[in-house]
Amino acid sequence: MNTLSKKHLGYILGAMLAMLIVTPALLGMAHPAQAAAGAPLKADELFGGKDATGAAFAGNAGLGSADLMTAITSIIRTALGFLGIIAVIIIMLGGFKWMTAQGVQTKVDEAKKLIYAGITGLVIILSAFAIASFVINQITGVTGQGAVGG
Repeated sequence: MNTLSKKHLGYILGAMLAMLIVTPALLGMAHPAQAAAGAPLKADELFGGKDATGAAFAGNAGLGSADLMTAITSIIRTALGFLGIIAVIIIMLGGFKWMTAQGVQTKVDEAKKLIYAGITGLVIILSAFAIASFVINQITGVTGQGAVGG
């Protein structure tokens, strides 16, 4: 194996591990299709009929009932959580490379760089979470909706 493929092998393994973690989570969010019994619905009967209110339409369409700030906060937390998992995997990959370096200084240096990159990523992710929480709490305070749970 040449040095280029050895250098990128860790990144490839990390990406594959991340995909193994993310793919089942995404597949778990899919809802099974359920067929309706009886005659097919007419166009006016879909989602509560033509006289349905917005809330009835949203309920029949399967939309959530949470307010916008709660939904945004949930999306941000989920995204930063996945990024945190990836950063921890990078740190663990660096530790694995260091353990298997067998005292070769260049491999140890690569492992240290990987660990430092993972730690830097965690610091950035935690800072982004703190900034996003502060901004959302300030916006909800100004709009009078109250603070979103932290």
